[in-house]
This record gives sequence, C-alpha cells and structure tokens, in this order.
Amino acid sequence: MQLNDPRLFRQLAYVNGMWTAGDQGRDLAVDDPATNEVLGHVALLERDQITASVTAAEQAFAHWRSLSVNERAARLHAWHDLLQAHREDLAVIMTREQGKPLADARGEVDYGASFIQWFAEEGKRAGGETIPSHLPNAMLGTLREPVGISVMFTPWNFPLAMITRKAAAALAAGCPVIVKPAGETPYSALALAELAERAGIPAGVFNVVTGDAEMVSEVLCNDTRVRSVSFTGSTRVGKLLMKQSASSVKRMALELGGNAPFIVGPDMDPDEAAREALAARFQTAGQDCLAANRIFVHASIYEQFIERFAVHMKQLRVGNGLMDVDIGPLIHSRAVDMACALVDDAVHRGARLIAGEQSMAPGANFFMPTLVADITPEMRVFREETFTPVAAVCAWEDEEAVIAAANDTEYGLAAYVYTHDVRRIYRFMRGLDYGMVSVNTIKMTGAPVPFGGIKQSGLGREGGHAGIEEYLDTKYFCLGNMPSVSGS
Repeated sequence: MQLNDPRLFRQLAYVNGMWTAGDQGRDLAVDDPATNEVLGHVALLERDQITASVTAAEQAFAHWRSLSVNERAARLHAWHDLLQAHREDLAVIMTREQGKPLADARGEVDYGASFIQWFAEEGKRAGGETIPSHLPNAMLGTLREPVGISVMFTPWNFPLAMITRKAAAALAAGCPVIVKPAGETPYSALALAELAERAGIPAGVFNVVTGDAEMVSEVLCNDTRVRSVSFTGSTRVGKLLMKQSASSVKRMALELGGNAPFIVGPDMDPDEAAREALAARFQTAGQDCLAANRIFVHASIYEQFIERFAVHMKQLRVGNGLMDVDIGPLIHSRAVDMACALVDDAVHRGARLIAGEQSMAPGANFFMPTLVADITPEMRVFREETFTPVAAVCAWEDEEAVIAAANDTEYGLAAYVYTHDVRRIYRFMRGLDYGMVSVNTIKMTGAPVPFGGIKQSGLGREGGHAGIEEYLDTKYFCLGNMPSVSGS
C-alpha cells in the first residue's frame, strides 16, 4: 500500500502503548474488496492478551482521569490535527480495506475528526450541579465522574468515524478505551492508534485489539473491570452483547440496524425527489444504517419518479474506489449473494424490476445499482435492512396509511420526509416512530447531533452533549453539619 507515511499501515494490535503480535503467531488475511487482493494480515490475539488489554486500561485509568480537562482536551486536539494532516493516507487505507470511493473516504476522515474536536471541548462542559438543600445545615450537589474502562465494537462500513465518535467522548470524559474493529477493516483503527500515540495519549488509554470476534466479546463483556460497552452493528449481534454484559450490568450504548423510510409528498418535483432518494439509497453502496431502505412516493407522481430515478441511477459510475467512481464494491461476496436474493424474492412476489443489469458489474464483489418497484410488506426488501445497492419503491395515497407502513418494522433509527407542506411535515415528523427524522435533506448527522434510534435500533445516543453522557456517572454528595449562614 503506497502511503506518504508508511508507518500508518500497521498489522499488529496496539495494547498498552506497544505493537503486539498474537502469542501463538496467528494472523488473519485482510482483502481489498475491489480486487480480492490480500492487503496484509492482522494479528489474532489470544484470550490472555485480551485480558491484558483490560489490565493495561485499568492501570492507565487513574492517571488519565486525574488530568485536568484542559490537558485531556489538548491531547484530543493534537489527535484531531494529526488526522487532518494525514487525511489522504487515512482515506487511501479506508478505501483499500472497505472499498468506498476515495472522495467518500476523505469525507469520513473529516467527519471522524470532527467528533474528536467536538468532544475535546464538550469534556470541559460536563459539570455537576448544586442542589438547593432541603436538609438543615447541609450542602447538596453532584459530581460527574468517568464510568471507567469502555469497550467499543465498531463496524466495517465506517471504520474510522465510528471509532472516533465513541472513543473521543469516552476519552474526554476520562475513560480509557479498548477498541475491537471489524475483522474486515482493522487498518483504519490501527492507524488511529498510531496517531493517538503521536498525539500524546498515554499508554493503556487507547488500545486496539484484534482477534476472533466471539472470543474477544466474551472476554471483554465478562470482565467486571469493563464498565461500559458501545457497539455499532446489527441488531442480532447487539442482543448477544447485551446478554454477555448482563451478568455485570454494564452501561450499554447500542447503535443497531435500520430500515429507513423515505417518504415523498405529492407536492415534490419528481426529478428533484428522485435525485435526493438516489443519494439517500446508494450512499456507501447502500451499506449504511441510514440508507433509505423503503421509498414511498405519492401516487400522483409515482411513475414519473420511477422514470427519473432510473435515468439518474444508470449514470452512476461503479468501480474501484481508487478511481473516479460513485459506488465501490460491496464488502464481500456474501453481500452480493444477499443483493441477488433480495431482488429475486421481490420479483417472484410481484415487484417490477425497472433497472439493474448485473452483467456490467466490474468484479466479483460488485453489484450494479438496481431499482425494483411496487414492493409490498411481504417482500424481504421491505422488511429487512438490506445493506445493498437495491432501491425499493412503492406508491402511497393516504397519510395515515403510509405512516403506519413506515412504522411497520422492528427498527426505528432514521426516516426521511420530502414535502414543502408545513402541516404535512409536522404530521410526519410527529407520527414517524424513529429516533431521527430528516426533512428535505439527507444530510442530518454531525458532531453536535444526538445520533441514535429507538425500538430495536438501539440504546443511547452518540454525538452532541448526549454522547459524553454515556461515559459519565452522576455522584451525589451530601455534606452535613455545615455551619449555618446567619443573615446580617
């Protein structure tokens, strides 16, 4: 991998400030999804080494929490600046291991860095309060203290930003962290560790462990010294982590699956709506929990919308993310198989296949953008989080019915509404059972935003003021027998 700074490409885990190989010498090959070329290998740590990462974090905790908020903020700001200085190398690493277009990878580096900058300052604002006393001669109040060792399981679709969104909040609060990146995309996490070390974040405060996912989660979730767990990924795995963490009642922050509705009102221009829906559906090749999964278009503009969507979709450039493309590969061949199965199921159940010629796919892990129309709730593409570049559309006429259809899912992460009718906006915004509703824009996230869902899309929030709350405990104090204050 050609980088301006080759030291950013690391193939060993990072524990207690040291680059660490597995005790048994085992490793895992990491492939470039665009070419199936082996990029390199990553160490597979053993059970005792995972436990040692907790010990390292435990030993580092006292010093890190004792630093002033300004000192911690200075280290975080230095980390942020290093991400920006090495933006191009970080983007190349991400594109090679994940597949997304280089422009998208650069955007993710900026997005990820913004959380470090935000929480560096947010840590200065995480104060307690003075409580007016109901007890005679007593002083009451609260302190905000770091939860303790925080473990973070992060996904392959956003291999850098999902780490910084979690870790920056925890570090700002005074918590040491242990990151377990996805096996498909470990190199972005390890590059972050290299830059964290350069930024002066002490040994044991930021650790990246690599190894068998089931073993790592079992060890970390069962260790009573770990006080909080944050996970971004599937609802199925999130439930497993909750079970593993239940015996020690850990703090949980879960950003799980999504099945986002995209509702287009009758007053929208079909071409404008199609362009927006296209962008919402195919971001990160559809491998995005915020991607528009089910597109509901008012019947009065339905066929026009389909026509314009197909025209714009056929103009998308598909190929290796290092080239000038709009859509890169899927993460592996299983994702391609899933896309094929979803389309086949929809067509078998009566959907119209509008466009999506797979003979033009430039490689084994590529799936050409596809549009299916007239979907119904019986189809998998309606009910499941698809994580593929398959757009699924249906018509609606009645507002209450389309809100009910949009809410007919176990998920509740994000929803999109496109209309210029203020009253309709209000009804949809209040009626949609989702943690986030975006109106007339697909750009809804950012460092100041309390990102998160409801129902089986997760627990807690990341980003904004709420993000640091996941890593702080409230300690109440009562100082009795205080001297009385007499009036003059």
